[in-house]
Amino acid sequence: MSETAKKQEARAEGDLYPIRTVSSLTGVNSVTLRAWERRYGLIKPQRTPKGHRLYSREDIDLINRILALLDKGVSIGQVRDALERQEAAQEDGQSGDAWSRYRGRMIAAIIRFDEADLEDTYNEALSLYPVSEVTRRLVIPLLRELGRRWETAEGSIAEEHFFGVYLRNKLGARFHHRTRNVRGPKLLGACFPGEQHEIGLLLFALSAVTHDYRMILLGSDLPLDELPTAAKRSSADCIVLSGSISPLPRILDKELPELVKQMDIPVAVGGLTSVKHRDAITRAGAIALGEDIEKGLARLGTELGHRDD
Repeated sequence: MSETAKKQEARAEGDLYPIRTVSSLTGVNSVTLRAWERRYGLIKPQRTPKGHRLYSREDIDLINRILALLDKGVSIGQVRDALERQEAAQEDGQSGDAWSRYRGRMIAAIIRFDEADLEDTYNEALSLYPVSEVTRRLVIPLLRELGRRWETAEGSIAEEHFFGVYLRNKLGARFHHRTRNVRGPKLLGACFPGEQHEIGLLLFALSAVTHDYRMILLGSDLPLDELPTAAKRSSADCIVLSGSISPLPRILDKELPELVKQMDIPVAVGGLTSVKHRDAITRAGAIALGEDIEKGLARLGTELGHRDD
């Protein structure tokens, strides 16, 4: 039976997966899954009237979490305690709120590479809350969580790339839809040299257009010496650089100050780079906006004399 056929069969069970499908999806053989249930009490699948095991999406997410712990060197006998510690940490102060539930649902969808569920959850949040709040309380914490999962080997690079592609397409579509009637100052946005992740820049751009800024996006990994010409030709009112990395020393100590000197418009830096290297950015004559997008936009509004009416 093909993978597609197995998934279709599982859907027929009301999103409950038979053990052979779960084994195929997770790479854990049926004998091991039964042992995890009987000997260690890690999984509790439902049963059909005939006694056949049926696993929910939550069960599959749990299996993936168990695999991640085993890959990190946790013994199967210690997995239950490790899972309980993870759950306790997640519940510390915020497990009951809506944002934590949204993040949990989106993490589960990412683990399954399930774009439909990812889309449903993200759209639900956007239908109930302003885009700025969704960005601040859902998307940015989710990006941090994916980064943490990758660093600790709990997650994978594939998960991070899957969500990155999804979010880039989603934000790009929303950004272009919202730019039609914007009339405010023009911001030229780009990522620092060496910065391959442009999600932070897209999040900033999407919030900026809601505050009546016009955005010109140049994307990731842009040499700083390209910016003066682009700013002049586009008649930009400000250059905004985005970064989550630590740039090479010559970029902060030499190239950024040279850029500022060449420009007769402000140069601003946002993202984690602007927090880690605030002093160097300030010495270069640029504006450090920090990670909070709304506060950064308010700072730019003061610098540019722009009021969002």
